[in-house]
Amino acid sequence: MTSTTDPSTDAEPGGYGELRAQLATLTTEAFRPELAEIDQLPTQDIARIMNGEDTTVPAAVAEKLPQIAAAIDATAERMARGGRLIYAGAGTAGRLGVLDASECPPTFNTDPSEVIGLIAGGPSAMVTAVEGAEDSKELAAADLDGLNLGADDTVVGISASGRTPYAIGAVEHARAKGALTIGLSCNADSALAAAAEHGLEIVVGPELLTGSTRLKAGTAQKLVLNMLSTITMIRLGKTYGNLMVDVRASNEKLRARSRRIVSLATGASDQEIEAALAATDGEVKNAILTILGGVDGPTAATLLADSDGHLRAALAAVRTT
Repeated sequence: MTSTTDPSTDAEPGGYGELRAQLATLTTEAFRPELAEIDQLPTQDIARIMNGEDTTVPAAVAEKLPQIAAAIDATAERMARGGRLIYAGAGTAGRLGVLDASECPPTFNTDPSEVIGLIAGGPSAMVTAVEGAEDSKELAAADLDGLNLGADDTVVGISASGRTPYAIGAVEHARAKGALTIGLSCNADSALAAAAEHGLEIVVGPELLTGSTRLKAGTAQKLVLNMLSTITMIRLGKTYGNLMVDVRASNEKLRARSRRIVSLATGASDQEIEAALAATDGEVKNAILTILGGVDGPTAATLLADSDGHLRAALAAVRTT
């Protein structure tokens, strides 16, 4: 009798018959016979086909905007209470999560501990595959336990196939701990979406190269992660309109951008901007408040603290006093 749990006893030589059968059911793994001779085409024709494939991705994301918005609102609510946003995935999916997390500190001045990317196999897996890591639910649970997961945290499992054990294990473990869970995949009726409170299935169809989910699936996941982190930060008051007022000026480009943001928000002169930034230790949001609210640096800091970092609320408080 063929085992349904141990691939080593599978009837097919090598023990991979069951897994092959599973992959054959996935849209992201489907073979496209019309592209079987794509390698014979001129380079520009291949590029045109690939570009055409990519244009279908935003439409697939658009179909799930209500579900994405609900997941964002739930995430922002928990982060406002001090929770963290934690991504968990393997391979390309894991790298996309780490990328999104690593962009939050310079963009929104978050602490590195507030948005975290976990990749199966650890940091070295960013550049070198760690064999077998994605197949372990237990590894995902251990990685989350290492973060002292709490009920106000949000865990986003990311997997193009929706069947990666590491991503599913992360969501299952997080849900058992009372954390908010989101499952981001690119196949319908995925195990990952079923395991999560918020299942986001962005079905982009078969890839140009069979099973190469770093292509359309990867693009879809990147778009959704952009929304998840960016709009959550907007909800948390990390922006003023469409200005990144919590930007961390860690290099010359960002220092110049900081001054431009203060200028766009206030219309102040260069001299006023420099004085405001000097009075607020370079904090853009605080500098804007000193100019628009007519307060000093310490007062601006107090007002923003009382307003949970929301510049509009702090300005409203100034205007009502």
